Amino acid sequence: MSLTRRQREILEFLRHFLRERGYAPSLLEIGQAFSLSSSATIHKHLSALEARGAIRRSRGRRRFLELTEGPPSAGVVELPLLGTVAAGKPIEALQTQEFVGVPDFLVPRTSAYVLRVSGNSMLQDQIQDGDYVVVERRASAEDGETVVALLHESEVTLKRLYRDRGKIRLQPANPDFGPLLLPAKEVRIQGVVRALLRKYG
Repeated sequence: MSLTRRQREILEFLRHFLRERGYAPSLLEIGQAFSLSSSATIHKHLSALEARGAIRRSRGRRRFLELTEGPPSAGVVELPLLGTVAAGKPIEALQTQEFVGVPDFLVPRTSAYVLRVSGNSMLQDQIQDGDYVVVERRASAEDGETVVALLHESEVTLKRLYRDRGKIRLQPANPDFGPLLLPAKEVRIQGVVRALLRKYG
């Protein structure tokens, strides 16, 4: 079942908002983006996207909405699974020879790969232990983007990046974890997270 033009526009807005903010937009923010004053109309569009398998919502959690594997018509791109990244304390990079099928609308136009997440330091950004992240291969990032960072040429971690008085601050999204503040020369950006994949069951 295909999406209407407005449903595709809303889906793209959700994707961009989640990518930039790390959390889902409110009904008010969706309405403002599309000049929709009726919450019932917004609910109707979101319910249609959910029915078509493009999003998943939890009525018991505020602002909880995640992209799924997309509508049935979406194509699939095989991306390399390059190993595990720590959303917690940095761990050594682990390499694998596997591939993961990723819906094509989640794949950046540039080079990309997949990493398995270990740990819960990014929990408030809805990134959980055991999730998979689609990473755009890049050597630089803007402040606030969620990055895969190589530390000391041997350890890899997943955090939000900020530049802080000449140093790099790698900020978790979980109050149980503290930030990492390192000299810029000790941090190499390996990529920027562009999508989240989660397996159920």
